[in-house]
Amino acid sequence: MVAKKSWEEFRATGLPVFINGLLHIFGWAIVFDVDDDGKCIGCYPARVKFRGWDEASQEEAHKRVATYLVENAEELKKETEL
Repeated sequence: MVAKKSWEEFRATGLPVFINGLLHIFGWAIVFDVDDDGKCIGCYPARVKFRGWDEASQEEAHKRVATYLVENAEELKKETEL
């Protein structure tokens, strides 16, 4: 029922932008510390003063989420039928 994934894989889906968008309403965010190679070297919750994302970040996240859905739709559907 649980498959451990890396933070890099999670970030690649585009979902963190949407999750943080919701958290921003409450002044919170999940922060990813990333090295020069794009590897996540840490992740933590934080209080933040900013709310939302710039348009380019939103557009990129939409593309990543759409790609994730296309590539995983069949498996996601099967999981709902357990």
